[in-house]
Amino acid sequence: MATTRIISMHINKGKTIGQCLSDRTDYAKNPEKTQDGELISSFACDPATVDAEFLFAKRQYRAATGRDQKNDVIAYQVRQSFKPGEVTPEEANRIGYEFAERFLKGKHAFLVATHTDRRHIHNHIIWNSTTLDCKGKFRDFLRSAMAVRRLSDLVCLEHRLSVIENPKRGSLSYNKWLGEQAKPSQREQLRQAIDTALERRPADLEALLVLLTGAGIEVQRRGKSISLRTGTGKKFLRLDRLGKGYGEADLRAGLAGEKEHKPDRKQEVRQPAQRVSLLVDIEAKLRSGKGAGYARWASKFNLKQTAQTLAYLNQHQLLDYQVLSEKTAAATDRYHQLGDKIKAAEKRMAEIAVLRTHIVNYAKTHEIYTAYRKAGYSKKFRADHEADILLHQAAKRAFDELSIKKLPKMKDLQAEYAALLAEKKAAYADYRKARDEMRELLAVKANVDQIMGRDGRGSTQEKEHGQR
Repeated sequence: MATTRIISMHINKGKTIGQCLSDRTDYAKNPEKTQDGELISSFACDPATVDAEFLFAKRQYRAATGRDQKNDVIAYQVRQSFKPGEVTPEEANRIGYEFAERFLKGKHAFLVATHTDRRHIHNHIIWNSTTLDCKGKFRDFLRSAMAVRRLSDLVCLEHRLSVIENPKRGSLSYNKWLGEQAKPSQREQLRQAIDTALERRPADLEALLVLLTGAGIEVQRRGKSISLRTGTGKKFLRLDRLGKGYGEADLRAGLAGEKEHKPDRKQEVRQPAQRVSLLVDIEAKLRSGKGAGYARWASKFNLKQTAQTLAYLNQHQLLDYQVLSEKTAAATDRYHQLGDKIKAAEKRMAEIAVLRTHIVNYAKTHEIYTAYRKAGYSKKFRADHEADILLHQAAKRAFDELSIKKLPKMKDLQAEYAALLAEKKAAYADYRKARDEMRELLAVKANVDQIMGRDGRGSTQEKEHGQR
């Protein structure tokens, strides 16, 4: 679980842009809080000279656009705090780096510093407001805090960490916040569920109601009336209140072939997929202090999830426990393989971006550094051109570390970067599908294990019993 906060960094009164950048980055890089700098990572900049590199980019921006930045945002920061005991400092830093990489899309240099001086491990993620090409700026947008939180939650889930399930929103209601993608009403969801069940051609109304129950719809009978409710609905709705063609008489006539059923929905909406959730360990919850009311709710919840679990097993032909286990393991392996492939591409893209930046900085500062060398490494000359000299030296160190004797062509680096980006985008679609499949299979298998009293492995006798 991680909480996030996005902060705009402005120029402090009486200080220069360079001094403000130095103050912010020095605080983040504090060796007493980052295990002597071991918990610092960066993209397209050197942590040792990050303030000078940010400042140099702003000078290039001013030279290219003619715009001054005196009253503008000079950098942005996201504070990402983790639940105590849930993550190691190294993993927290990796999560922060992955978040920044995906949020900024390779357009801004950034620094990730993980602090361990408090009970909760937290990241300081600082990025330059000026883009890497020095032609644009990052602009804080409407609901950026929500976008930051959502992406942070997604990255945490992918690393198997918990998230805050019901975070507080602003004054805007949930449906208004969703806009055109607003959640369909319960009436719409019930009509769609009936239409989907009718496509399976049930023999009669009773068979139709069984299919609806398997899809997570609650059925209630009072006298001669039949009412339905979705898993998230607040109240039951009678069939004759769902619209033309959905009353009991209409449905019976349609099932008997006496009339054709015509879907009558106000809007075409897709029925949200019925996700299988993990069963609640009621006894453990009661021991932790939950009351009888919670036990009643949990019992009802478990019945629903058991029905959904069985429906999933039937739908996907996974009635053999061994097959279920193998498919779950295969889905998990595929998810991690795709994740490793994406991370490898991202790592190489980061290397290319850094190398490209150093090549540009090296070329731009070559004349100044040559003059500095001819001046006998004069202290006065260095003081006047310190930012450029630091950038040149950082570029030279990077080339030495990579054992580069001949600089690659920018055209070749750009072509490789574009190819990796295309590969990464293509892999992400499969990655998301694999992630969803893995999560659902893991939940289904965990439910089967709990229902049958397994420990995750199961005995031969249990397996035989489960296959009958």
